[in-house]
Formats: sequence, structure tokens, C-alpha cells
Amino acid sequence: MVKNITELIQKTKVIPLFYEADTLVACQLIDACYKGGARVIEFTNRGDKAQLVFANLLEYCQEKYPDLAIGIGSIATAEQAELFIELGAHFLVSPFIDEEIADYCKKRNVFWTGGCATLTEMNHAHKWGVPVMKAFPGNLLGPNYIKSALAPCPWLKIMPTGGVKPEEENLKSWFNAGAIAVGMGSQLFVKNQDGEFDYEKITSLLSNSIQVAQQFN
Repeated sequence: MVKNITELIQKTKVIPLFYEADTLVACQLIDACYKGGARVIEFTNRGDKAQLVFANLLEYCQEKYPDLAIGIGSIATAEQAELFIELGAHFLVSPFIDEEIADYCKKRNVFWTGGCATLTEMNHAHKWGVPVMKAFPGNLLGPNYIKSALAPCPWLKIMPTGGVKPEEENLKSWFNAGAIAVGMGSQLFVKNQDGEFDYEKITSLLSNSIQVAQQFN
């Protein structure tokens, strides 16, 4: 049974996110991430097959990983939010903040967060009841942004996404700045020389990243 999403995010601290059009490959990526310690995973709504693959992933994880929270990212409208909530999404993520989506998810009692690039945007989201602020794009904002944002607003829970690397130095820079968790995409989902996902490497990178991240409370 999936627990409180905010608590899971703060406990696991590293949230893998990806899109894959092939359901079998997507399931194998879920396997690799779960084996590496992930308990919260974001599948992004970025392809024509996203709805079908996501529905298959939910069914797969319900049977194999009942304690795993599977959410959907890149949600742009309240209509999309409704569609994926009806499919069974445990949480939703957007690249930006949107009051209509925030209100809808709050009404449905489903975790939602959206990308914020300014402290004003984070303040708006906080007023709407958003529990975790997604700092996006993280590679442009950097750890110093989080540190500066938390100085006057220490009550914010900030999770950078975009450009986060599965490297000890990079991870420590984010968590030393005050991040409660990080979202990690392309830097984590590495491929081999044949252009196929290196599942063992993904598991190893994620496991090591979580170990580094969980040193921070």
C-alpha cells in the first residue's frame, strides 16, 4: 500500500523520472529503479503512447511493487490531471505551477507539484497547498538558488529537477543547500554501447545516489 507521497519523497530522496514508449522496456526500467532503492518514480507524459504505457506500468507495479508510488509528469492541464488520476496515478507533476491543476488535485486529494523558478512562484504554490516545491530547471537555478530561497522561507520543501547528476559531489551540493530530495532523469538512465539501457548500471547509480542523499536529514 502506497504511503504518504511527501513522506516517501523525503525518505527516499532521489526520484527517478523517465519516458519510454515500449512497455516491456519501461517495466525493466521500473525493475532496475526499484532494485536500486526507488520507492517514488515519475513517468513523464511526453509521447503518444504515454497513457497506454503508464496504465500498463500501474498494473505491473500494483502486482509486483505495491509499496511503490508511480506518478505522471509533464501534466499541462486539469483535463490531463483528471485523465491520469482516473487511470490511478499516485501523484502528478507539472513543468510549471498552475492554480487550476493545483485546485483540482487538492480536491481529489492527490499529490501535485509544479516547476518553480522564482521565490514568488514558490510562495504562490505554497499558498495553494502544494507540499513540495519543484525547483525547475535545476541546472539553470543551481544549489545556491535553493540556499538563497530557504534563507527567508525555511518552511519550504524544495526538490530540484533537471541537471541533477548521480555523482557524490553534485548530490551533496544540492542537499547541503537544503534540498529535501532531487529528481533525476537522463543523467541516471544511461545506455550501453549498443544504445540499449544498461539496467545494472542504472541500479548501481541509483543505489549509490540514494546512499549519498540519505546521509542528509
